[in-house]
Amino acid sequence: MRKKSTLSVKNWILIWSLGMAGQLCWNIENQWFNTFVYAKIAPDQSIITWMVAISAIVTTVSTFLFGTLSDRIGTRKPFVAFGYILWGVFTIVFGLTMYIPNSINNALMVMAIAVVAADAFMSFFGSMGNDSGFNAWITDNLNDKNRGGIGATLAIQPVLGTIVGTVIGGIIIDLFGYMAFFSIMGLLVISIGILSIFTMKDAKGLKANKDGSFWHQFAKAFNFKEFFKKKELLLVNVTVAIFFIAFNVYFVHIGNLFIYNYGFSATNSGLLQGVGLIIAILFTFPAINLINKNKSPLLFAMAIGIDIIGLLVLWTFAGSSDSSNLLSVTNIPLFLGVVLIGIGYVLTMQTTMVWSKKLYPSNARGQFEGIRILFFVLIPMIFGPMIADPIIEKYGFSCLINYGTEIDPVIIAGQAPTEALFLVAAIVVVFTYIPLFFATKYHDIRIHEEQKAIDE
Repeated sequence: MRKKSTLSVKNWILIWSLGMAGQLCWNIENQWFNTFVYAKIAPDQSIITWMVAISAIVTTVSTFLFGTLSDRIGTRKPFVAFGYILWGVFTIVFGLTMYIPNSINNALMVMAIAVVAADAFMSFFGSMGNDSGFNAWITDNLNDKNRGGIGATLAIQPVLGTIVGTVIGGIIIDLFGYMAFFSIMGLLVISIGILSIFTMKDAKGLKANKDGSFWHQFAKAFNFKEFFKKKELLLVNVTVAIFFIAFNVYFVHIGNLFIYNYGFSATNSGLLQGVGLIIAILFTFPAINLINKNKSPLLFAMAIGIDIIGLLVLWTFAGSSDSSNLLSVTNIPLFLGVVLIGIGYVLTMQTTMVWSKKLYPSNARGQFEGIRILFFVLIPMIFGPMIADPIIEKYGFSCLINYGTEIDPVIIAGQAPTEALFLVAAIVVVFTYIPLFFATKYHDIRIHEEQKAIDE
């Protein structure tokens, strides 16, 4: 009897609920945590740079740690469930840092350290649940029959998470404040984690894979000798790393750019990004056929080109936007730029997630999720903001923010991000074509050999 290759309805529900809850949480961390820092701590981009970098390091360590453990035990479920629950808890804890009193000694330094620490804990457990748990579980269930659909789902979810997170988040923040928003989203992620305890099952083919002691096996994940032998996977990951370095040059600052430089409210900033990104989702459907026809390199090359055009449009026209009227004709280039970078992002995620996962060894998928995080998260989130920092410092828009009251004002000066970040990101993205060229060669050779084996 042929082995069933399609996913059950229950598994699709889990993919969507866990995936969307995770993407909402990542969106909060990547966007609203950064605007929270400007609004409640200080308009200082260096705090964001430290927060993003430490978060990326913690995420990577967590993925390797729990990826190794899940491979050894032969289960993903407990890591998903408890990871999500604690992820939600620390999302709420992050918001509580705003209540540290300004009267204590070195209050600004204490608050800055507190937000960085809270974000680090959130990232640690988020990676446990999402990266080494949920993503490895998806890889366990991936096959040639469902990879196009799963790829589209994984690509759509970050966009939907951004749309829902930015639009709903902006509205809640404007109406009720940051604490209410973080509490609502934290409780949502906690509830999804609890749901997975009762509904998730590991893939039938998943088996425990022990290789010596835990620390021996953990250390083996950092022996990149085997990884470097997989030339195609290496080159795909290098290409992705360059793309996301460029992405993190501007994305971690885009909320503050729209709010503090261009003058949009949190609501309109969310709407501006969310409405534009809805259009980007439509491009995932025709992309499924290209992925299933082994045209991932072509699709990736197209995504990069679209992203470059979008970044150049934003660099050229974003500064002329009209914050007083979201529907102003003046804002059309702004919407267009957001749509184009959204298409580039979503197609890149859709293509590379499936392309790289297909190349993982079956006995170390959890650990290879850790290697993926190095290129998808760690390297981009360290180097992207590092590139942005001096640009904001030199070319940023000077801003003053009042953290006190009318009776006792506390004015802090800072630098709001600048549209020059889009130009720098566009320049960085161009370099993705170099490793992609070589990855395509290895891809075509592999596909040719696979087809030859089938014909024989």
